[in-house]
Amino acid sequence: MRQVVYVTARLPAGDGEPFIVTEALALARRGWDVTVVPVRGSGAIIHGDARRLSAWSHPLLGPGIFGAALAEAVRRPGATARALGSLRSSRNGDVRRRNLAVFPKALWLARRARREGVDHIHAHWASTPSTMAMVAAGIAGISWSLTAHRWDIAENNLLGAKAKSACFVRVISAHGAEELRRTVALDGFAPVVVHMGVDLPAPSDPDPDPEVLRILTPARLVEKKGHEHLLAAVGILRSRGVHVRADIAGDGPLGPALRQRAGELGVAADVAFLGTVSHEELLRRMDAGEWDAVVLPSVITASGELEGIPVALIEALARGLPAVGTETGGTSELLDDGAGILVPPADADALAESLSRLASEPELRAELAQAGRLRVEERFDVERVAEELASRFADCG
Repeated sequence: MRQVVYVTARLPAGDGEPFIVTEALALARRGWDVTVVPVRGSGAIIHGDARRLSAWSHPLLGPGIFGAALAEAVRRPGATARALGSLRSSRNGDVRRRNLAVFPKALWLARRARREGVDHIHAHWASTPSTMAMVAAGIAGISWSLTAHRWDIAENNLLGAKAKSACFVRVISAHGAEELRRTVALDGFAPVVVHMGVDLPAPSDPDPDPEVLRILTPARLVEKKGHEHLLAAVGILRSRGVHVRADIAGDGPLGPALRQRAGELGVAADVAFLGTVSHEELLRRMDAGEWDAVVLPSVITASGELEGIPVALIEALARGLPAVGTETGGTSELLDDGAGILVPPADADALAESLSRLASEPELRAELAQAGRLRVEERFDVERVAEELASRFADCG
């Protein structure tokens, strides 16, 4: 059995990165021994399915990390010095400090990966997880690769050096591939588009309430997710006598402000803030048919932050939920050509109109559910994704 290490931000702990669990388990079904190594290996495990993963979870800094790092630096002083020197080209002081913070753990990972006979290291995120992977692989003499998502491309943390050193660089959308090519600007550099994949269960069979459209918005409470426009749309629908119940699954820094805004708009009774919902619980409730549609009202922030292709949206389509999204980032790549409804970002009126149609046209909901499921089967099946990644990992060796 071949062994691959997945460097993550926090998984198996924390409330993020559940999509990595699905991918890692699919790789395991193809004969790869997958071990996750979080940059910050502490905290509670929120997603129960993450407990199924093998993990080397250690804090970012600590006596064990420093001891192993020192031993590895003594073993390969020249390579260690060159790797440390490469971090000086970080584009600003903040990025450089964060890269330096993961350097000891990268040396620890190099030592452990070499001793455990790891065949390949793969990092999710083009930020510090891939810095850690790049340094560890270089010191240990192991091939490595990375997955860039969305915000981490804009951060541009040593992307040129990583593109030169990695066996391959994966992006999760065509939009991301184009942005990464522009950012790296290296002749001949070609990132590969391999979507995030999801499992394909039997579609859910909701029992719709003819009086209320039950919608789900699974997204952290941060600016780019556009929750304020969903609240405004619910308010517009209420004024028109269209009844909607919106369940918002996720937590984040905008929680208090959004709850206050719901009260100001008079829609507090129509909106439920569910807080953090574990991955397996969210999927169970989708499978149980608790919602009639999924909505993600994402926007482009003033700093240029926008969506990749939201995995929670893909998972909802896989379960036969019709989707409404906005024309931002990679969402159009998921929902175009009739696989869902696309509206302009930050347009509460257009969002309300789409939800009104879903509420009054059950045949439209059924049509979108079928088209969305087909889209996932054709492009986002995790088994196909894992097959391609396994082939690429093997070719790197």
